[in-house]
Amino acid sequence: MKTKLSMLLVLGLAMASCNQKFVNNQSMENPLLTKFDTPFEVPPFEKIKAEHYLPAFKEAMKQQKIAVEKIVNNAEEPIFENTIEAFENSGALLEQVGNVFYNITEAATNDELQKISEELAPLVAEHSDDISMNQELFIKVKSIYDKKDQLPLSVEQITLLDKMYKGFVRGGANLDETAKTRFREINKELSVLYLRFSNNVLQENNRFQLVVNDSADLAGLSESSVAAASATAKEKGLEGKWVFTIQKPSLLPFLESSQNRELREKMFKAYTLKGDNNDSIDNKELISKMVNLRLEKAKLLGFGNFASFILDKNMAKTTDQVYALLNKLMPKALDVAKQEVADMQEIIKSEGHSFKLAPWDYDYYAAKVKEQKFALNENQIRPYMKLENVREGMFWVANQLYGITFTRLENMPVYHPDVEVFEVKEETGQHVGILYLDYFPRDSKRAGAWCTSFNTEKYINGKRIDPIMSIVCNFSTPIGNNPALLSVDEAETLFHEFGHALDGLFANKHYGSLGTPRDFVELPSQIMENWAFEPEVLNHYALHYQTNEPMPKELIEKIQNAGKFNQGFVTTEYIAASLLDMDWHTIAEPRIWDVNAFEKESMSKIGLIDEILPRYRSTYFLHIFSGDGYAAGYYSYIWAEVLDADAFEAFKEHGLFDKTTAATFRTNVLELGGTEDAMNLYKKFRGTEPKIEPLLERRGLN
Repeated sequence: MKTKLSMLLVLGLAMASCNQKFVNNQSMENPLLTKFDTPFEVPPFEKIKAEHYLPAFKEAMKQQKIAVEKIVNNAEEPIFENTIEAFENSGALLEQVGNVFYNITEAATNDELQKISEELAPLVAEHSDDISMNQELFIKVKSIYDKKDQLPLSVEQITLLDKMYKGFVRGGANLDETAKTRFREINKELSVLYLRFSNNVLQENNRFQLVVNDSADLAGLSESSVAAASATAKEKGLEGKWVFTIQKPSLLPFLESSQNRELREKMFKAYTLKGDNNDSIDNKELISKMVNLRLEKAKLLGFGNFASFILDKNMAKTTDQVYALLNKLMPKALDVAKQEVADMQEIIKSEGHSFKLAPWDYDYYAAKVKEQKFALNENQIRPYMKLENVREGMFWVANQLYGITFTRLENMPVYHPDVEVFEVKEETGQHVGILYLDYFPRDSKRAGAWCTSFNTEKYINGKRIDPIMSIVCNFSTPIGNNPALLSVDEAETLFHEFGHALDGLFANKHYGSLGTPRDFVELPSQIMENWAFEPEVLNHYALHYQTNEPMPKELIEKIQNAGKFNQGFVTTEYIAASLLDMDWHTIAEPRIWDVNAFEKESMSKIGLIDEILPRYRSTYFLHIFSGDGYAAGYYSYIWAEVLDADAFEAFKEHGLFDKTTAATFRTNVLELGGTEDAMNLYKKFRGTEPKIEPLLERRGLN
């Protein structure tokens, strides 16, 4: 799950009712500065223009500063209501503006919006620092924090108080004036570097294209891949040719199926050298600056490295805990991966070749091994993975578990014509929230898949403010008269992001800033993946797009039998990236970093084999270098998978759609995540701490 509001939410800012009246002349002209007069108060996208954003941000920051000054100047004794809740509710307008802007710049950006982002980044960083270093405000918050044990506060209120106090400390409130000045400079510089890194990766994703002139070079590719490449060529004015890109829906089928080894290498290197081409959009110098600035920031706050600063608020707590888990799994995964490589090398030999398996060969020969061992390939499955059917399948799972329904809404404001909107209701008909779905790649959208929100759930004056969630993906597009047919990975990704959406839709917190810890927030998403390919679920949604016939039992059995296939590679490339992230953020002394040399040394330490690269190389590792979101936190997926594998055992023990188990999971994980200690919530659901054995069994590493 990804959000660009991290700079704004450092202290839990911007979590208040959008019903607040903002009295300003600008609000009469700027649609971002008024209550949204739309169905369910979704953003009025058609009214919002680029020129509205910067004035709206400036006004919203002004309004929040006025609210903060009101708290500071209140002559009454500081209490939870007039200080903590008042500050929690101080940034409604800023949330409203920021939620729209940052989501649009990720899903439908343009040159004008990117220019605004560059101007805005240091302003927002300065605004955040102005508040986090407001000494008078901090003194009031601290006075309440110091006597919290004597106050009649709920668990959720204590959690909010703890988070707010620590947010001020982490935001530099305890620093002396010299250190505060430097802290501000670091935050401002980082905000610009993050943006430049992201924009460079977006440019890299869009600039490469492999133009194929000879149909012989299409050997091995599926009809759908060839048709998509033909359509792309036509869009680019190259009719009669075929164009492949490094967007995943084009790249992955090419690497898996193309018989042209030279072209596979070209595609693979174009993807893995993003940001590493020693040109105007190279990211190596930016990375060196970022890791040094993060280290300096952490040391100013009393931490030995940036990872320790980040982990202090996560479940893992310490770098030792993270390294212990990753280093326990890596040797097991690597052993399995080496056997997978040996199997592929045997096929290469049997074909009469003498070359050593290279990274650009991995997907191609893995597919051959899969077909040889399990008589299964991606093209057998895709016809049963019509996008609309997969979507209805995940809706059906949610209905079976929680009783909720999804109704398509027409004529709703959307930011792009491809976007769909659904209303989510309880079994009783009570409104839960709104869900946006945005499926396909475009030049204006960053790569990957994520879930975000245009409004987070919270309570204002006893009334629930309903969430507006959004899932954004880059899936295979419809070609001609054929629908979008998803890959196994894409279908699983949709279920994953849907789990995040359910987490946001079901949230039942009084305070919107109580976000779930990074290494707990992936539990709701990853557990949803488990249902995607269960036979009972496939029987419901996996219908052939032409005949509407259900997936044959024999094919379902093949999918089940191949469930642990290639897990050595999948686990190894992921853990390698997680360790690379941790190594970057446990550096203890700054220097001018040779990024490629550092990465090579990091991978050498763990014995990563030549045939496998980390899932993300440093120069396009958006999770950790486009902001603080997953910095020193990419391990979270495997940490949460320990939780989700153990949690799914509860469903297997009591029934795939057991209502009692689902209700307990909804209450303790989905509704209350972030309101108290994450492990306490997990134990309330499961009755005990998670065991690692279900994860090892799932991945075939035991």
